[in-house]
Amino acid sequence: MIAAPLKLSKFTATPIITMLTISPYYQGIERELFDAFRSAITQVCSKDYSEAQIHAWVPAQYDHAKWKQRIDTIQPFVAVLNGEVVGYADIQKDGYIDHFYVSGNFQSRGVGKALMSKLLAQQLDIKKAYSNVSITARPFFEKHGFRLVKENIVQVRGIDLVNFTMERALPM
Repeated sequence: MIAAPLKLSKFTATPIITMLTISPYYQGIERELFDAFRSAITQVCSKDYSEAQIHAWVPAQYDHAKWKQRIDTIQPFVAVLNGEVVGYADIQKDGYIDHFYVSGNFQSRGVGKALMSKLLAQQLDIKKAYSNVSITARPFFEKHGFRLVKENIVQVRGIDLVNFTMERALPM
């Protein structure tokens, strides 16, 4: 588990010491992970994608069984601040980062950086990490050493979305 001080907003009047923890996924928090996923897309990615694209990307209804199956498969690391799930991310055995989401209310506060550090610290005996990242996430991934491989157009629920395949070398 990683514990890191969380950067405070410049609008915070009184400094408050808080700790962000990153731990492996555990049963029972699937809804909170979905809420972080939904928040990241509807609050943050909406600046780069149309309303129709956002609606295609985020299911209108929460299907617990389907979501739980997805989360059980990827086994993400979970970022928690003061008992609240604020983000999550995974890296698979082949280096693929499938999900990487930080709640819209916790952007630019060190959560993504802590999650990325956790992912890249995993001992996977692979040469690279890679992901298909949104327009919104591309600058974050570039900041963390990922380079553009190609631009993609993917169809989600019949709607085209642009994303980017990105990769970075990992120390062996």
